[in-house]
Parts: sequence; C-alpha cells; structure tokens
Amino acid sequence: MRLMRLAFARYVVAVAVGVSSAALAAEDQTGILVAQAAQAPAQQTPDVIFVPTPQTVVDEMLKVANVKKGDVLYDLGSGDGRIVITAAKRFGVRGIGIDIDPQRIAEANENARKEGVTHLVTFKQADLFSTDISEATVVTLYLLPRLNVKLRPKLFTELKNGTRIVSHAFDMAEWLPEKHLKVDGRDVYYWTITDAGRQKFGSQAAQQ
Repeated sequence: MRLMRLAFARYVVAVAVGVSSAALAAEDQTGILVAQAAQAPAQQTPDVIFVPTPQTVVDEMLKVANVKKGDVLYDLGSGDGRIVITAAKRFGVRGIGIDIDPQRIAEANENARKEGVTHLVTFKQADLFSTDISEATVVTLYLLPRLNVKLRPKLFTELKNGTRIVSHAFDMAEWLPEKHLKVDGRDVYYWTITDAGRQKFGSQAAQQ
C-alpha cells in the first residue's frame, strides 16, 4: 500500500511539473534496464585465442599419456573438443572439456553429436581456474606459458598422485617434463603428479 501511495504521489508531482505519464514510464523502464544490466554477470573473455591442435598432435598427446579405458580426461581450454572427443571415441573414456567461450562450447557439443560420443563427453563453459578437476586421471592443455605456470598450484592441490598431464607447445617453467616429444615440429610435454613435485612446485610461492 505504501508503495502504491509513493508511486501515485510521484505521478502527481510529475504531472504538476509538466512531465507526461509516457515520459515517466520510459524513465521507469530505463531504470529497470540499467539495474538489470548492473546485476547481470560480465562475460569473461578467453585468455587464449583458439588455435586448434593438429590431429597428429592430439594422437601423440593421448599416446604419451597412455590413455585407457577407465580414465577420466579433462581438457582445460578445450576449444572445438577434438581431444576429448578423440579420447572418447578411441578409448571409450569419459571426458570433460572446459572453455570460457560459449561459441567453442556449442561447436564442441555439435562435434560430439556428429561423432556419436555425447554419452561420454561433457563440455562446460567455465573458468578453468575455478573448476574442480579432482576426478581427472589425465589432464590435457594448450594454453600459454604464463597460464601453465599459474595453473601449477591447482594441479598439485586437486589432482591425485599418478595423474598424467600433457601440454601442447608450452612447458611448466622449472617443473621439468618427464618426456618432451616433437610431433611435426610441435612440442609435447608430459608430467605426472607426485609428492616430490607437489612439495617443490605446488605452492603459489613456487611461481615467483
């Protein structure tokens, strides 16, 4: 009731000073739109420009990680979904792709549908740094050097010992890979999570 009285009083004042009811309604609608825009979450932009990993490199990444039935593969920055989809189709593993770009997520879902693996794969529009990856037994990456290093504490905090990590193109700075391969002139790096690595490279301080 009090709100109705206030609204009526506002209308009376507006008319008294020569403001039309249509203008008043337009003002109210503008205020609603501005409030909605302020409340809407900002669209986060990707940290990495999407560049597809060549299929020959995808194949080698899955090979060096020894992906097999029963694995759970997380691809961080999954793009069009090709790594997750290839793993699901070839090895029957469950895969989760994480990407901040809704266009890439839509593309990945369509590719999964075409390849008949939608029952095995999931693509999530999310920030990879805030996504729980603890169930992964294999993690694949194609990011940037600074993002790989920034990701290290999360990998050591959330992943179990023995989890395999494979990165296309970029290493992890002083955390040296166990294997470094060349595939058609491109670099592939491989690590596993261990207590020794966690102690040495798993803290935020180790990035400094």
